[in-house]
Formats: sequence, C-alpha cells, structure tokens
Amino acid sequence: MSSQPHILFVDDEQMLHSFFERLFTRQGIKVTSTMSAAAAIEALKENTFDLVVTDFVMPDMDGLELLAHIRREYPRTRVIMITAQANVQHAVRSMKGGAIDYIPKPFSTTELVERVQKHLSAAQDAAPDAEPAKPEPKKAKVSRSRSRKKKVQYIGEHPSIQRLKGLLPKVASNKAPVFIQGASGTGKEILSRLIHQMSDRASGPYVTLNCANLPRELVESHLFGHRKGAFTGAIEDMTGAFERADGGTLLLDEITEIEMSIQAKLLRVLQEQEFQKIGSSQAQRVDVRVVATSNRILSEAIAEGIFREDLYHRLSVFPLTVPPLRERLSDIPLLTKHFVKKYCDLYGLPAKSVAQDLMMEFMRQDWTGNVRQLENMIQRGVLISADREEIELGDVMNDFFSDAQAALAPSSREEAPSKMQTIEDMERYMILQALSETNNNQQMAAERLGISARTIRNKLKRYREQGHIS
Repeated sequence: MSSQPHILFVDDEQMLHSFFERLFTRQGIKVTSTMSAAAAIEALKENTFDLVVTDFVMPDMDGLELLAHIRREYPRTRVIMITAQANVQHAVRSMKGGAIDYIPKPFSTTELVERVQKHLSAAQDAAPDAEPAKPEPKKAKVSRSRSRKKKVQYIGEHPSIQRLKGLLPKVASNKAPVFIQGASGTGKEILSRLIHQMSDRASGPYVTLNCANLPRELVESHLFGHRKGAFTGAIEDMTGAFERADGGTLLLDEITEIEMSIQAKLLRVLQEQEFQKIGSSQAQRVDVRVVATSNRILSEAIAEGIFREDLYHRLSVFPLTVPPLRERLSDIPLLTKHFVKKYCDLYGLPAKSVAQDLMMEFMRQDWTGNVRQLENMIQRGVLISADREEIELGDVMNDFFSDAQAALAPSSREEAPSKMQTIEDMERYMILQALSETNNNQQMAAERLGISARTIRNKLKRYREQGHIS
C-alpha cells in the first residue's frame, strides 16, 4: 500500500474540490472529494483515510451526523470540522462529538495546509493506543518524518533580526521556558520552531496549541487531556498537548487568552513537571519544554488582571521580542523573494519576479499586519498573475480588492484583514472573474466553474448583502 497520506474532503461546493486537490497534492497528500455526507460514507467503505475534512452545513446530512457515523464505524479516523456558521456552540458540539479540530470560515490556505499537516503528523502519537492494524500507523509515521525534515528559517538581515537569530543557539541549548512577544504576524511561531529544531529535542515531538482559537470550555482538555466519562460528551479518552509533547517542545500560542483558573493549573505543571487529566486523580510526569507567545503588551495584561504575574515570570526565563515589519523595511526585498518562490512552488506556477513599482509601493508602507500581511499580498499577486513571469502593481493593488488601499495605507495604525487570503474570497474572485469573461452570462460562468447557475445566483445575492458588489 502507498505510504502517501490520504484525506477525504467533504463539501457541497464543487468549485473548491479541484482547488483543494491541487493544493494538497503539492504537499504530497492524496485527496478524495465528495459533494455530500452520503457520498463520503460510501467513499469510507472503499478506502482508508488518514483524515476527514468536512463542512458543517450540507444538504442531506450535516457534518455532525457524518462525524457521529465516522466515530462509530471508523473510530481511528480523525475528523476536522469546517463551517461558515462559526460560533462557540458549534465548536463545543464538534469537539465533544469527537472532532480533533474546528476551523471557522473564512480561513487561509496556509492555515488549512498547516493544520492538516499537523494532524497527520500527530496521528503517530495515537498509534500505541490503537489496534495493531498496519497501514494507518505507517502512513502517519511517514507524514511525521516529513514534517521533521522540513526546516524553517527566519528571513531577515536587519540588525535587529541578526541579533535575535544570534541569541537562538544559546536559548535552544537548554530546556528553560521561552516567552516570545510581538505584534500579530511578526513570525513568533517560526522562532518557536527554530528553537525546537536547534535544540537537543529536535527529534522529539513539536506540538502547537493556539489558545485563542479554542472555546474556553475545551482549553483544559486540550492542554491536559481527559478521561472517558469525565464530562458530558467525553466519549473516549483524550490525550492533551502536554502528554503529546513529552520529550519535545510545546508551543502555547497567544497564551494570554487562557482563563485565570487554567493559568493556575498551567503554573503548577511548569513548576512540578506533572499534570492531571480531567477525570483522573493520578498525576502524570512529563518532560516538556514550553515556548509561549503573545501579541499583547504583557505589563498591561498583568495590570488588567487577565494574566498572572507569577506565570509570566515562570515562563519568561528567556523573554524575546520580535520587531514589527515597519522597523525592518530593509528586509522586504528578501521576504518578497522568499514568498514569491514559496507560492509559485505551492501552486505549480513558473518562477516570477516583482515589478519595480510594486516593490517601491511595498517599501513605502507601514505594514500594520506585519510579515503575514506582506505574505498574503504576495500570495494574492502570485495567484492573479497566473502564468505571467512578473507580478504587477495591479495584481495586488487592484480596485476589485476593496481592502487593498486601506490595508496598506501608511497613515493607518489599525490592522485591517487581507481579504484575499481566504478560500471564501478566492471563490468570490473566481465567480466574478468567470462572469466578467462571459459577459455576465450566469449559465456559461457556471459551466466554466463546474457549479450550478443557481449556486451563482445565491452567491451573488450573498455578495450584495455583504457589500462586496453593488
């Protein structure tokens, strides 16, 4: 049997199928797509999947019903739930129903790929508890090996970045906690990965937990795990992040979003190197190096009473601060070249360069969204320029993207979202582009996209309601 990881993607938007298949194929992941939960059930009978990624709202059977079927019939198959109707109730129901992750729409392609790869790698951790069936653990092991070999790098030659990178070998050479502070989008998670890769724990697990993305009811379970029956919905034992990271590194991203009551338990784990699962009276020892990040000003968070000062001091043996992009503008050409190559490789497009006027525009901006905002802009430019060898100013600063000027305005200090970063906005662009190329013939546009004219009508109605078109 092939060692290539295999995921099942379930969504009633046919237009997304070929996009996802192309996206994940380039990551060495095989994709099977179905339009409905019923079709997914048939696919599950015929194939073994490492992961199922399913939409929440579908015409015949919703994602929760499909999740329940998978948990009952294929308990070793992991499920990620995605939905455009994101709220805490949906998240709690999904996670209590057995989903391993919950991703609200709109989400970025980068985020989706990273989270799928993370869960494929994490499948190895569950292998000892499973039956001795051979194919699935083998697949997970191959995927995890790939993730370990993938080396990250922090791009930059500005003096502030050089000083920061110069500290990393010393920081990485021990197991003391690290606290990385910096604005959103500055690359704190990359620094965390570098610390892990440069340490003697590099061969051990690297586990990430985004504390801001989890519903508060589930944070403790995700940190420490729980026993079956510990609370309503705990249908099986759950392995927490600390246990999965034993012998390696645990990144607690946006740790200041954790509630005070959980912070107290986290402090005990850091002090004693042991924890208790929810529903268990037995303490379990672990050997974990913790890296924590936050985009908040810590002195303010402590003064406001939302973050424990003793926890901060326990975490910040090595406090690092990442500078915003506006303080290292000289790194923009290097970052631009790196991201252009990244997305040309990802989408199978020819090598590209950036037009001089676009580069000059990049150098003039304030970059309130930091490196992530620059990356999103370049991803947009790579996609829109398609097979052309040069990304032009209009590919990024097109009037179609209503947020473009506002997001890059030098006078603005508020972080504006880069709307073209999401699957939903790529979908909208594809529909409007197809309509433009067919003189607004909805039937012809639908045929080009492989969807129904009714779907296009419904989408256009939604775009008008959302103010994207007039």
